[in-house]
Amino acid sequence: MKKKIRITLITGAMLLFLCCFAVGCEEEKEKEKVSLSIWATEAKMDMMDGFMKDFIALHKDEADIEYKISREDEDTCRETILANPDGAPDVFAFADDQLDDLKNAGVLHEFDKNADEALKPFGGKGSVAYESVVRDGKVYAYPETGNGYFLYYNKSYYGEGDVKSLERMVQVAADINKKVCMYLGSGWYLYSFFKGAGLELKLDDTGKKNICNWNATDTPHTGLSVAESLSAICAKRSFVSLEDEGLIEGIKDGSIIACVSGAWNADAIKQAWGDDYAATKLPTFTVDDQNVQMASFMGYKVLGIGAKTKHPKWSEQFVEFVTSKENQVKEFETVGEVPANHEVEELNAVKKAPAVMALSAQSEFATLQRVAAPFWDAAAQFGNVLASGNPDKVDLQVLLNDMVRGITE
Repeated sequence: MKKKIRITLITGAMLLFLCCFAVGCEEEKEKEKVSLSIWATEAKMDMMDGFMKDFIALHKDEADIEYKISREDEDTCRETILANPDGAPDVFAFADDQLDDLKNAGVLHEFDKNADEALKPFGGKGSVAYESVVRDGKVYAYPETGNGYFLYYNKSYYGEGDVKSLERMVQVAADINKKVCMYLGSGWYLYSFFKGAGLELKLDDTGKKNICNWNATDTPHTGLSVAESLSAICAKRSFVSLEDEGLIEGIKDGSIIACVSGAWNADAIKQAWGDDYAATKLPTFTVDDQNVQMASFMGYKVLGIGAKTKHPKWSEQFVEFVTSKENQVKEFETVGEVPANHEVEELNAVKKAPAVMALSAQSEFATLQRVAAPFWDAAAQFGNVLASGNPDKVDLQVLLNDMVRGITE
């Protein structure tokens, strides 16, 4: 009996020693050294910094993570990376229509994820979000926020009936020496008028060239009719074409009382207008004496990873962390952009937000943005000429023909 007890005691001591040794080894295990670079817009840099600090705290026992956040706008990401692929960061945000160019150039990382499972929170297979980031069943980015535009207006000047018509809005603004703003120097917004009137812009079967009939002369609403309507609007002193910086300045100084823009400007506009802040779908405009509903592009801002990242596992985890339900709520509360995560969309605070409701209402008249690069410069040139009042008095059909030639080249 004594012998058995002694053996048991010795065995117990050995187990205790081995356990202590194992714990000691675990404590001494060196953590992984990780360095991540992130690009974010100016409005999101502080938010992204907060996300990264939370991410580091969550994984403090696994890795020592260093990071650097630099400014880069989502709409310029493609050009910046393609000009210098070696300078691409680990994680960056971009508009979903840039995905194919980045993928085809070999500068976009392929996520080690099952597409159907990974994208369930964003609508799953068959959803616009899924189609935006999946190619051949493989995930190349995660949806972050909805990307589209709609109408903001100041309720102290406009009633719900006024904002149904762009011409009515421009007239109300003129009567009180105020302005309505929509930037026509971008094909993104110019699209509203031509698509709304039933004209066509799409990619051909190769996916590399545009098909466009914005100069059509044999359609129910011709390209010339649309251009004439747009020219008439631009001729009003109460209509102005400004990019975001000028738009926000005008809203803050009180000169602009309505505008077409997206959710990224929601916070700044809300702060300026306070209780008079409102948003809705785009209005109609008049073509051939008919009210035509303005259309729009839609899509997503997405988070991708550079193909040359040295830390693909950690980059993927950070992208998943940023686009999680919890952090999508934080992003909505911080910058006011519309979350891509469907679980967040169902929260009352999100559903009732004016920008969210406006984007949802406009989605009925929106199409996924899929165009080839020549569209942008050609459309911008045409839009800028009309916005400036066509100072050289070039025949509108000639301008339309020149634009379509540039779009389809």
